[in-house]
Amino acid sequence: MKSSVSNTMQGEKPQTVMPHFKAYSKSDILSLTKIRRFETKLGERVLSMLDPATPEKCIAESSAKFVLLGVPEDLGAKGNYGLGGADTLWIPFLQSFLNIQSNDFLDGKEILLAGHFDFGDIQYLIDTTAKGEEEKLEAYRHAVTIIDDEVEHLVKIITAAGKIPIVIGGGHNNSYPLIKGAAKGWYAAGKIPLAQINCINLDAHADYRPLEGRHSGNAFRYAEEDGYLQKYCIVGLHENYLPQNIWVDIVNNPFIDCITYEDIFVHEKRSFIQSVAHATGFTEDTFTGIDIDLDGIQNTLSSAMTPVGISPSHARQYVSFAAADTKPAYLHICEGATRLSDGRTDSTSGKLISYLVSDFVKGMQVIQ
Repeated sequence: MKSSVSNTMQGEKPQTVMPHFKAYSKSDILSLTKIRRFETKLGERVLSMLDPATPEKCIAESSAKFVLLGVPEDLGAKGNYGLGGADTLWIPFLQSFLNIQSNDFLDGKEILLAGHFDFGDIQYLIDTTAKGEEEKLEAYRHAVTIIDDEVEHLVKIITAAGKIPIVIGGGHNNSYPLIKGAAKGWYAAGKIPLAQINCINLDAHADYRPLEGRHSGNAFRYAEEDGYLQKYCIVGLHENYLPQNIWVDIVNNPFIDCITYEDIFVHEKRSFIQSVAHATGFTEDTFTGIDIDLDGIQNTLSSAMTPVGISPSHARQYVSFAAADTKPAYLHICEGATRLSDGRTDSTSGKLISYLVSDFVKGMQVIQ
């Protein structure tokens, strides 16, 4: 039997396919940009939606190569028994990103800042209606399917227009609609023969848990099951957090590969950059999604924060190398937070994401 929350959320269909999307005007962007004499900030150069009511037209007609958007939600992480807080990163990221310098290294005009999704009404409905932890968990997992539909729709619009989505989360659950939307979009754009793409993921976890309802731990399983994910490679996987059943599935699937953190940094079987190069080589036959989960970066605030992980410099190398050595289908940075539901805070997370996004854009410009 479905919970009362799920039934409520399954009520009348919204009038638009993206009722939770908030498009940004230029004034919205400049409100977060600190203008300084004799300098030009990225916020002054990035493009905005000229007509927020017609996102498809705005994206198609924009001169930008990249479309930046936020999915600040933690419903997927909570549906995976995780801590809340992944909804806190988007605005701190923008405050940092929009205030980096526009210069010969990165101009800004190659980026369209589209806006963000706001699923706060769903969170409020669950908080005020769900009775008990079991019903709450079911409601979170149902809510993720609503997020899936809206994110997939926008990502398909972006990729069908031949542009590359840069998505800041949010939980890793959003990889599923990203893979699905990008596969459909790049297919519609005539770039791939089938609606199917590859993915590389820098992560402490495989996020390949069983099909038990949508959450942040099974996006890649759902994407593969539905036929949108062809090859998948995980870099930096932590052996201590790899369930045996998932490990068996990985080693028995020729379309999935992984390189553990221990093989890179403990046993030193290959260097970090060699590991990334292996992943890009494994997925080089078609468009490839580039994922990075903040819980794999040492001492970075996330729902599964780790004292042992890659360094921020390694994360930057990964993004830059992958951008230059793949056919990027999208960039997805997820699971980070500036404040967790248990009270822990870190004001530097937004700045870290800002570095990663700029590295990705610069990395792609190197090969143009």
